[in-house]
Formats: sequence, C-alpha cells, structure tokens
Amino acid sequence: MFDEEIFKFNIENIQKDLAIEGMEITMGDIEMFKRFANEEIAMPELIQMIKEKTVM
Repeated sequence: MFDEEIFKFNIENIQKDLAIEGMEITMGDIEMFKRFANEEIAMPELIQMIKEKTVM
C-alpha cells in the first residue's frame, strides 16, 4: 500500500511540472496509477492501458 497523502502531494507537483511542458495528467490517469500502486494491475496491464489511451 502507499500513503495517499504523499501520493496526492506528488501528483500535484507532477501535474504542475507537466503543465509547464504543455502536458496534462487527468483524473483518469491518476486513478490508473493508483490501481498500479495498490497492486490491482501489473506493469504489463498498465503499459497496455497507456498505449490504448495514447492511440485514441
């Protein structure tokens, strides 16, 4: 398991950093990575989800 408070803090910093580069992290992205952090999905599944999302 992970610390939700630290995770939220890190995500907010990452969102700000990526916004500077013109990139955006959505709530869907965050939920996908939370599932990975909670070991609900494995790395291959996460990679596949990211691939499918970028193709759309």
